[in-house]
Amino acid sequence: MRIKRKINLQDEFQRLSFNLQFAICNLRLSILVAAIGMTFVFTAESFGQNSSLLGQIDQRQGLSLERVSWTYQRVPEPHTIGLNDQVTVLVNNKSVFINDGQMDRKKNGYGSLTLPSWILFKGMSVIPDPQTAGDPKIRGEVDNKLRSQANLETRDQLEFKITCKVVDIRPNGILVIEGTNSIKCNEEVFNYSLTGEIRAEDIKPDNTVLSSSIASLRINKYEEGHTRDGYRRGWMLKWLDKYQPF
Repeated sequence: MRIKRKINLQDEFQRLSFNLQFAICNLRLSILVAAIGMTFVFTAESFGQNSSLLGQIDQRQGLSLERVSWTYQRVPEPHTIGLNDQVTVLVNNKSVFINDGQMDRKKNGYGSLTLPSWILFKGMSVIPDPQTAGDPKIRGEVDNKLRSQANLETRDQLEFKITCKVVDIRPNGILVIEGTNSIKCNEEVFNYSLTGEIRAEDIKPDNTVLSSSIASLRINKYEEGHTRDGYRRGWMLKWLDKYQPF
């Protein structure tokens, strides 16, 4: 019974030794295969994706935002402006003027004149005038005082749209525009007119231009009707305000 047990232990030891040798051989074989694979990767030509959304390399055009972007939108080309074309002007003018003046003036004057002697014409002779009534005397006094104070503050804002027509094109490309607009509502009439010079590159793609980009700008706005008649000045008041006789 003891002999059989000894034989089984020897068989088990031999089996373990064989498994260990087999594992060592497998490890060596794995290291060898890995070394050969790495050598092949670094020395041989690598194969990967050989296609592109942009096409073949020899047939591929130059890269641009228009070809590769999905959200690209082409910028509209500027419209060539010619004679008698129309341009919309966006008028937005603001001005602030503040003036403060003060004056205080005082003037005093005194004068005294006495004529102690004079001459008298008698025939062809000139003799002293005895001045029996006394010496003529003149005496005057002037007291002038003026105090004035003036405050002026104005704020203007003009905002509207007007369509103008190109009436002339200068040799350097400057466009001369002018336009008029008249609105009538019952008895009220509003008249607008605008003239100026603009550059073609200042015109936006939507065919508009800002009034701040207009040179030699002239804007006229006047009203007619019942409202205007209520606060307009008469000719006499205009004359008095202009010449200020008093």
